[in-house]
Amino acid sequence: MAKLLPICYLLLCFWLLGPPASAAPPTIPGRLMLKLRPGGTPAALAGALTQLGATGCHQKFPHALPLDLEKPGAVDLLAVYEVAVPPGLSLARARKVLLGTGEVDYVEPLYVRAPLYQPNDPRADSALTDPNQGQVYLKQIRAYRAWDVVRGDSTLVIGITDGGVRLTHEDLKAHVKHNYADPINGIDDDKDGYVDNFTGWDLANGDNDAGFDAAIIHGTLAAGVCAATPDNGRGIAGAGLNCRFMPLNIYPNVPGGVFAGYEAIVYAADHGCRIINMSWGGTGGYSQFEQDVCTYAAVNRDAVLVAAAGNTNADLRFYPASYEHVISVSGVNERDQKTGSATYSWRVDLMAPGDNILTTYGYQGTTSSGPPDADYIAVGGTSFAAPLVAAGAALVRQRFPAYSAAQVAAQLRQTADPVDAVAGNAAYAGHLGTGRLNMYRAVAAPAREVRVTASAFAPVRRAYAPGTTLRLTATVQNLLQPVAGLTVTLTSLSPYVAVTQSTFAVGSLPTLATADNAAAPFALAVAATGVPLNAMATLRYRLTAADGYQTDQFVELLLNPDYVTLDAGDLSLTVTSRGKLGYDDLAATLGDGATYQGEGPLLSEGGLLLATSPTRVADRLRTSSSNARQSFFRVAQIGFAPTGPRADQLARGAFQDTVPVAGAPARSVGVRVRQRAYAWATASRKDFVVLEYTLRNLTADTLKPLCAGLFMDWDLPGVPGRNAAAYDTARALGYCYDPVTTRVYAGVQLLRGGAPAVYSIDNNAPAGSPIRLADGFSPAEKYLTVSSGTARTQRTAGLPNGADVSQVVGTRLAQLAPGDSVLITFAVLAARSLPELQAAADAARLAYATLLPARAPARAPSFAVFPNPTAGPLRVELPTGFGLTEIQLLNSLGQTVLRRLSSGASAELDLSGLAPDFYTIRALGAGGVLARSVVRR
Repeated sequence: MAKLLPICYLLLCFWLLGPPASAAPPTIPGRLMLKLRPGGTPAALAGALTQLGATGCHQKFPHALPLDLEKPGAVDLLAVYEVAVPPGLSLARARKVLLGTGEVDYVEPLYVRAPLYQPNDPRADSALTDPNQGQVYLKQIRAYRAWDVVRGDSTLVIGITDGGVRLTHEDLKAHVKHNYADPINGIDDDKDGYVDNFTGWDLANGDNDAGFDAAIIHGTLAAGVCAATPDNGRGIAGAGLNCRFMPLNIYPNVPGGVFAGYEAIVYAADHGCRIINMSWGGTGGYSQFEQDVCTYAAVNRDAVLVAAAGNTNADLRFYPASYEHVISVSGVNERDQKTGSATYSWRVDLMAPGDNILTTYGYQGTTSSGPPDADYIAVGGTSFAAPLVAAGAALVRQRFPAYSAAQVAAQLRQTADPVDAVAGNAAYAGHLGTGRLNMYRAVAAPAREVRVTASAFAPVRRAYAPGTTLRLTATVQNLLQPVAGLTVTLTSLSPYVAVTQSTFAVGSLPTLATADNAAAPFALAVAATGVPLNAMATLRYRLTAADGYQTDQFVELLLNPDYVTLDAGDLSLTVTSRGKLGYDDLAATLGDGATYQGEGPLLSEGGLLLATSPTRVADRLRTSSSNARQSFFRVAQIGFAPTGPRADQLARGAFQDTVPVAGAPARSVGVRVRQRAYAWATASRKDFVVLEYTLRNLTADTLKPLCAGLFMDWDLPGVPGRNAAAYDTARALGYCYDPVTTRVYAGVQLLRGGAPAVYSIDNNAPAGSPIRLADGFSPAEKYLTVSSGTARTQRTAGLPNGADVSQVVGTRLAQLAPGDSVLITFAVLAARSLPELQAAADAARLAYATLLPARAPARAPSFAVFPNPTAGPLRVELPTGFGLTEIQLLNSLGQTVLRRLSSGASAELDLSGLAPDFYTIRALGAGGVLARSVVRR
């Protein structure tokens, strides 16, 4: 174990400094979590698990409490399974296969959450040997007065989910909660699935030794804060006084051990812990599995969950503290000022002392503070603020035994002493919860708290585009004393969201009663312009009552995402700013995907693919199992445009790849893409979305050929990996379906472009196949899919029994000259049967015909620009009688770089002083404005 010590301290120092808000927590390789949908069975996953090479799948919490439908908001942990997969398997691949079964609610990695530890110098406190002087924080939270009301109870057990605890310490050994129903005899006497779990459990290493670990002493420190033995004439007194603690180790110290914080939460809840302390966590990596565990403990098992808000000194989400049903605790010093390292945010529930917290040490070997079973240390950080609140929760449970976990949390919040106005806290006002823990007020008398328990936006979106109007329904519950004259007022704290209907008059609300404003929801409007990309808007609920009661809560919504979702019809499809369809990332988190009549997701990955040779390819599609090419970059963010008579939804954007550099090997295509997407709500047009791409050659060379196509990795509802791909030559329609039990047909149709191309892919094709996605998707393979026409056998795949398939439907253009543009158009379609899909394809072709101008604009005769491309000299020839007055030259950014007053029928220009680029030359005269593209080599 001593070898682990340096590694552990590196982890602790990392979290002390505070990771960036965007940092994703580490994961456990080869482990995935999934949850079955209601009615789903593990047997239905057998084929998918075999396809992934899984070596095991077991119920994660087989002894969890069955789902009780009488408890609103309860979760079913019996539906959660842990899967052992090859360590190199990508999450995207696993999600694609498992979600494709239709049996699975979510697929997630197992995150590792680090302990939060910020040690001070052991000599920082000058009175370490005097518990009355050393524990100054007990006076600050008025613990002594609280103990005059209640003194804790040995039946109230606080679960310490943390590193191992020194169980022999003089101030801890008498307060350990033992399981006398399962003595140490090698038998699972109480039939709970754990043999000899007499003194807690080591969830990380799978044994019954939750004791001292020299590598992680954190558990001993946390246990002492809330549960050190009082009245023994030694050391300190835990803030929970006579309450007990259950040691639960969550950090590995043997080969094969894994982080087990969330397993420990379930164990604690299932084994009688009324309060659970979590002095650990990390930023980023929201997990529905982790939220389910917290919900189970708090709602199904009625345990109070308390977590450290983190030592980040930042406004961010920190998990598990930021999950629902968890009390998030940040730290203050002895003057009630936020400590320098403490996290601050509107997700914080309350504060507690987090500086110079004297507690049990129990470090191996005699120290200057005493022998290992009688030593103490002053430490700091939100890790030690949290167990003070956990102790307070235990005393509240004793004082108000009928209170639920939610009511205990409410009582703690509403009896805290406000600290926003304390000197030094002004910059954090509104981000320090309701104030600093006051244990005496918490146990003195019932308080009042009405809380918003649910927020429902309509329409339902992951993010909202500029110009969107939406509604917000809030559900409130009175958790404590009755209130009268209750009003909920919604205010936007973001300049990009306006609240146009802001008041919900609730009136009187008895204890535990609920109300909502579904009949007259709040109304909001997102600004039409000026909204930054991926902006997060915060809305504030202010709840006030007739006699002066006031409290605030907050809710967020994401604005102006880098994608739009066209959902006017039965087919809903996300289109991104950089050529992807469905999702902008391989993990399927950025976007709403593709659904048909509410069923889906239908599409694992999709996007535009351009190529002119096996080495010159542009796309943002997968390259290997967990990586994607980054060819395209945004030129104009996609967004909805005002709709006209031709479509019910219209979205526009632009992107391009890089222009090859002269003299260097060309790897990019060098094309700018203007994209438009159309959707309809009319009955005959609800089954498709039309995608229009205008491709402009930005290079100095003619692209011969230029191939374009849509790669679509469909995952249709039903058995995973049981799809087939086929092609309808008459309609230039490629489509996929389940050949055994078809629920949805989905496909792509070429509506306009050059010669059609189609290539159907067996994603699990054996080695030696022309295309084998199992070892990546190379540029050469991508070029093959869009350049092979329709004569090859790859028009079909997966027949007769079905397979995991993908398909590319595209077009091959013979050439595209420098500066020239070409229009190609596809329809993405879905239907319940093949005849309905074919009818939708026919309707899409007719609908697109109405989008086109009645006739092509006539080209101006005799307007010539040459040589093109040019090294400098350029001659412009104009139509007779045009009446030239001025010539302008614009660069690729639309900036005017040359202007010359001219007359006559021709002009000579010299571009040699300009940088090589793509330019537009404009001629202005009595005959109007004429424009041509020109490339400066």
